[in-house]
Amino acid sequence: MNTENVKDRNVHQGVNVRRIRRYEGMKQETLANELGVNQQCVSRLEQQPVIKKEYMDKIAAILKVTPEVIENMEEAPISVIFENNKFESGSNNNAIGCNNGEINDNRQIHPVEQILELTKENASLYERMMANEKEKVALLEKLLNEKK
Repeated sequence: MNTENVKDRNVHQGVNVRRIRRYEGMKQETLANELGVNQQCVSRLEQQPVIKKEYMDKIAAILKVTPEVIENMEEAPISVIFENNKFESGSNNNAIGCNNGEINDNRQIHPVEQILELTKENASLYERMMANEKEKVALLEKLLNEKK
């Protein structure tokens, strides 16, 4: 990925790794062990605006996202607000309330949560497409063998 593009688009790959790691409830030490490096190395990686491809693929696999998610997730001002708040159960920001008999759903959905969910859904769809294609190939091979 081109460094200028990252700077122009307000993308910080290290921050994106940290966000996703925290969302998954993973500590730097755990990620470091999975990568085969020490915790200080992970800390330095999370401070880098652009992460080398050799680490990017490994980190993405460990965090269960595609490298493109980490490479392209832009930092919007609203995401900083979400990241710096703790939405605990029972707080007004995370509860379903009732006013005059009307149900008011005020729960906030974290943007990283949405991205991770969409990435998992995308992987699931891809796997189903591949299974369908394999079935088609098997059927075509069977029909071809019958015609011979």
